[in-house]
Amino acid sequence: MKPSTLRVSLPPDPNTRAPHWTLPPGACDTHAHIFGPPDLFPYAGDRRYTPPAAPIEHYRNMQAITGLSRAVFVTPTAHGYDNSVILNAIELSGDSARGIANIDASFDDRALDALTAGGVRGARFHLMDDRPGSEEHLTQHLPHLRKRDWVLDLHVDPEDLIHHETYIRALPIVTIIDHMARVRGADGLNQPAFLLLLDFLRDDRFWVKLCSFDKISATPKAHVEGSLPFMDMVPFAQAVVAAAPDRVIWGSDWPHGNTFTPGRVPNEGDLLDLLAQIAPDPRLRKRILVDNPQRLFGFPPV
Repeated sequence: MKPSTLRVSLPPDPNTRAPHWTLPPGACDTHAHIFGPPDLFPYAGDRRYTPPAAPIEHYRNMQAITGLSRAVFVTPTAHGYDNSVILNAIELSGDSARGIANIDASFDDRALDALTAGGVRGARFHLMDDRPGSEEHLTQHLPHLRKRDWVLDLHVDPEDLIHHETYIRALPIVTIIDHMARVRGADGLNQPAFLLLLDFLRDDRFWVKLCSFDKISATPKAHVEGSLPFMDMVPFAQAVVAAAPDRVIWGSDWPHGNTFTPGRVPNEGDLLDLLAQIAPDPRLRKRILVDNPQRLFGFPPV
């Protein structure tokens, strides 16, 4: 497909607002993307969509407004296997940032070690029908992750979690189930994929990222003026937190690429207020935002 025929996704909300509570020092957004700008960091020719530029400077403006002070930058699929966009973001952020890279067979030990030196602490793999990736592809790279003590960031849809259950259970390294396995709010708490996700959390190798509720919620808009959107996802997140409070992290998914429906792009202030609904206890929120990512990604103590 020629790039000119690709859909262009919506930009992030330009009017970030602060949440209605004060974030603790060291609060970490464990899932943020940086897009371009494409004149400096070109998009991949085989990308599935074209995102508007969302440079590190804009992300840091959002951090300043919300009170987020740490970040884990995930190389987006729009940049393919070129991780320079997140390496630049980490360099500009110093010790307050880490990275999750995309890697393939072209990465030798020298290239992988350079990523580690640049702040990368994990790699993202897809087991999804609409993204490149397979069990064989992931298996090929597991020794590289283990050698560097990287985490595996696993991106799946509900049906993929079920289909690859046996393989996922056998993974030998710390594995983050990205986006809460993208379980759909419309399918209820007893849907098989969500019950399986909770079962995975009995094993301390598995972590879960609370992220992308805007993409999986059945109620994307607030029902009452001034209330929060995505409230149908609160019981799901609370069940995950109850199952593994020391292995849950939170991500904004800024700038919410691959979103094409007007009104669906969330405000980071709303997402953080939603976290306060999920975890009303400030001590629990600190665990999710500070303690857990600090331990997982090797941030210095606050």
